[in-house]
Amino acid sequence: QVRLVESGGGLVQAGGSLRLSCVASVSTSSFNPVGWYRQAPGNQRESVAQMDDAGTIEYAESVKGRATISRDNAKNAHYLQIDNLKPEDTSVYYCFVHRWGSTYWGRGTQVTVSS
Repeated sequence: QVRLVESGGGLVQAGGSLRLSCVASVSTSSFNPVGWYRQAPGNQRESVAQMDDAGTIEYAESVKGRATISRDNAKNAHYLQIDNLKPEDTSVYYCFVHRWGSTYWGRGTQVTVSS
């Protein structure tokens, strides 16, 4: 069983930055891809960013140019940094990993951006 724990969420003013972390309970070297989704109240969960094991990265248009996804297999972790945060970035952010036909999710971390 893979457990994921997110951290790094919080309250930040518009224009600020946050770095979210997702640490897995097992080695992440076989995870492909890894990434982040978010869900705001009343909205569907949407993809924010993902990275495969070849380093190919996809970003949502809404965060392109402001977000950076990275991974550190030595720490069983992947990360999401978002700069120039906007109130519309307010959501619960969920990390995920995919391995051998299964997708695993963290429990989410709240990001609130005040205007």
